[in-house]
Amino acid sequence: MRRFFLKMMAAVAVAAVTTQAPVQAAETIRVGYIPVLGSSALFVLDGKGWAKDAGLTLELVRFTSGPQAIQALVAGRIDGYVAGVLPLLQARAHGADVKVVAAASVDELSVIARGPLAASVPADGQAPLSAQATREVFEHFHTTQGRLPRIATQPPGSVPDTLLRYWLKQRVGITDLAAATTIVGVDIDAAQQAFLAGAVDAAVLREPALTVVRRRLPDARIFVDGQGMMPDQPGSVLAILRPTAPDRQGWTKTLTALFVRATTLLSQHPDEAVPYVQKVLGGGLVSEELMKEALEHSAAHFISDPARIIPGVRDLQDFEVAQGLLRKAQPVEDLFIQDLWRQGTP
Repeated sequence: MRRFFLKMMAAVAVAAVTTQAPVQAAETIRVGYIPVLGSSALFVLDGKGWAKDAGLTLELVRFTSGPQAIQALVAGRIDGYVAGVLPLLQARAHGADVKVVAAASVDELSVIARGPLAASVPADGQAPLSAQATREVFEHFHTTQGRLPRIATQPPGSVPDTLLRYWLKQRVGITDLAAATTIVGVDIDAAQQAFLAGAVDAAVLREPALTVVRRRLPDARIFVDGQGMMPDQPGSVLAILRPTAPDRQGWTKTLTALFVRATTLLSQHPDEAVPYVQKVLGGGLVSEELMKEALEHSAAHFISDPARIIPGVRDLQDFEVAQGLLRKAQPVEDLFIQDLWRQGTP
């Protein structure tokens, strides 16, 4: 975490030197994203040609975690960001003028278990584990396996890492995480591969990874779903660097409207989005049938109103401050432009 903040401060210093000049010509907009289903609205509006029809040229830039994308954002190497919201608070704390203009999804993340850890987890459709029962599962695993269960998530500072710790401490009631589990911070693809290979006992995953691993490992079970980790847990968002700058207001408004339009399509007609999401996330390993299943499972989670995630962002920020992951809380509402998304609502 200390190395991340040092890199962040260096990037902000570089960006500050060039704040008087446009990052780039307005004709080309570089949008960073992480390869998860929560970024699907970006793939849809680009794949369908809506951005081109609106006079925008997009360059999509792939990153493996939110903190990695933030470093590029505050340095001015990208203009927009579709990923988790928490790293944006860290960016603003270090001077970056970045705003969330639309939400993309909620309840993306779940914890999935395999092997001996999954054996104590209820099957689909059964009542979820209580906090006490969850603690007992961890204790039983430690006793019978002679080691702590390993859980893969993304690096410190990312939404998956913070949310996992929040769930374990605030909702399960585990006060000493180091005595209950081993948390392994890796990038998105590595977390999925570690779980499939049996290198970890559980992982914090999103769609389409959840559908992929459950197809390959039928005995794997959802330890806790998105609602169980945190109701309306903040997911991916669309954020823009310096959105009110004169040279950016026009395309910010247009891009936001297209993003909301694509999010609406994903929530109402997920089957129409399959080829565009498949092209970016499939990688030759995920069939269209599987991608369709993942999108249908997630349709209800695609939302645009940023006000819906503000309470969760505030709770997670307070948790990070209490845990020493952030020096101090930032005014959460200042991160959001709450009315811009409405122009894209049908």
